[in-house]
Amino acid sequence: MSEMRAARYDRYGPPEVLYEGTLPKPVAGPGEVLVRVHATSVNGGELSGRAGKLKLVTGRKFPKGIGVDIAGEIAEVGSSVRHLAVGDRVWGTMPHLTFGAAAEYVAVRPRQLSYAPEGIDLIQAAALPGVGTTAITALRDKIGLRSGERLLVRGAAGGVGSVAVQLGHALGAHVTALAGAKTLDLVRELGADEAHDYRTTGPAALGPFDAVLDTVGTGLSAYRRLLSPGGRMVSIAFDADRPLSSLGAVLVSGVHGSRRIRFFTGNPLHRLFADLAGYVERGAVRPVIDTVHPLSGIAAAHRALESGGVRGKHVIRVLKEG
Repeated sequence: MSEMRAARYDRYGPPEVLYEGTLPKPVAGPGEVLVRVHATSVNGGELSGRAGKLKLVTGRKFPKGIGVDIAGEIAEVGSSVRHLAVGDRVWGTMPHLTFGAAAEYVAVRPRQLSYAPEGIDLIQAAALPGVGTTAITALRDKIGLRSGERLLVRGAAGGVGSVAVQLGHALGAHVTALAGAKTLDLVRELGADEAHDYRTTGPAALGPFDAVLDTVGTGLSAYRRLLSPGGRMVSIAFDADRPLSSLGAVLVSGVHGSRRIRFFTGNPLHRLFADLAGYVERGAVRPVIDTVHPLSGIAAAHRALESGGVRGKHVIRVLKEG
């Protein structure tokens, strides 16, 4: 059995536990396809998983893989798969609560993928599957954002936030972005009508809003109070260091009144990836990439995301150059 390169870790801990190792190359089962991964990217939940904050989900069996986003080409097709062929450009994510996309090959069911959008390469595409489908689910499906409404995006320069600003603008909303001082130029470029430094502009200086998208997970109650009657708030993150109080704010808001916070974890499938590709091909959404790292630089990518101040996504190029 041939081997492949993959990012691995043998214990929970800081970014330095990550390394480039090898493991057997998977094969596609009857209902699966084998994807030759060109690139993946780093998402916030992976930092918590690697650090051991999600042990109830990730378990204690090592070594473990890392990575959720998939951008690549079909290398092998299972016997019962009909609509994908070897060589097709695809993107998507690993199944819900499964990691391992930072590897040369992954075997997944076709429902985890769609055709990658035309007009961008697969390295760029890797920045979008997880965060893009999360933004669509939050703004379009959970909030039901309408043209003319006032939207606040908290964490607007990050992975989900940078897509949400673009999508909110495309849906016709008046977008207010909260981000770090060094990224205010970026979020304005992405379509924010107003941009504020979160360090100097607190919730008391903002509002009211018809919709709030929170990607930070702390201080949810203060931002909930900015909602107009009938306003909707979605949080796609919670404070991993204070999970009970963070979730408590969500649960309490579900009991009291219409200014409700909805909390969800994404599990995107084919239709959402296809919808996201459509937004990209229409020019409504583009990938925002901070840095492209080689697979051997997986620890550096995690370290950079943890340090904050990112402009979009840290992408991991799996495919060797040259």
